[in-house]
Amino acid sequence: MSLKHIKHWPVHERPREKLLHRGPEALSDAELLAIFLRTGVQGKTAVDIGRDLISRFGGLRSLLTASREEVCRERGLGEVKFVMLQAALEIGRRHLAEKLQRGTLLESADDTRRYLQAQLRDRQHEVFCCLFLDTRHRVLAFEEMFQGTLNGTAVYPREIVKRAMYHNAAAVILVHNHPSGIAEPSRQDETLTERLQEALGMLEVQLLDHFVVGDGEVISFSERGLI
Repeated sequence: MSLKHIKHWPVHERPREKLLHRGPEALSDAELLAIFLRTGVQGKTAVDIGRDLISRFGGLRSLLTASREEVCRERGLGEVKFVMLQAALEIGRRHLAEKLQRGTLLESADDTRRYLQAQLRDRQHEVFCCLFLDTRHRVLAFEEMFQGTLNGTAVYPREIVKRAMYHNAAAVILVHNHPSGIAEPSRQDETLTERLQEALGMLEVQLLDHFVVGDGEVISFSERGLI
């Protein structure tokens, strides 16, 4: 059946119809890709190509974060489909970001984790960011403060204090990623957090948490008892 055109498949097996009747969660990764690919190539359906891509890249995430050159050299793909996949990825990021827009009350730790992970886990270099909050813990701003290398980032407490004052923030959440994929905080992370807590405390700005984003998890300093 895989060599036939998808239009010849039973209706309940066609990716688009399956999505409409059973919802997107019912589709495999390959079937979701097939909806974007739309057409196959000689001897392969769009679903076949989707399966090949998942196998070759090792998963959806690796495919979506691959370079333009890597994607476009694959049979059945090209710049147009690369652009579509990148747009889909960005739509997902912005969907999560809407939950942390200015004025949003941080009620769910899970939503915060998902947002931070979507923003930082695929970055190739270490990035240090801040969430600035008001007295009710509503979001004032999310800012990327410092960029570093594969192994670390130079963080300047004075600059974070200046931005907290600019936003008239009552509280701050720190976050940085570990490009290695291992979220376990280092001793340097702990020392930096102590310095920032002291610097912000001088302005009566509360440091609520410091998240470390790895490949598969996000570790909270607050939950670890480190704040």
